[in-house]
Amino acid sequence: MLRTITVGTSVSIQGIFVRDLPNGRIAVQVDNAIYSGKPIASKTAA
Repeated sequence: MLRTITVGTSVSIQGIFVRDLPNGRIAVQVDNAIYSGKPIASKTAA
């Protein structure tokens, strides 16, 4: 499943969900790299 995270204040990364982390962040994988950051909440269609 694709998920999007924010790293810092202006960088967004979209990748394949890897795992939930204990501090409320999540990890996503892009190619061979794994990044962790704050998940972006999904919005529902109106």
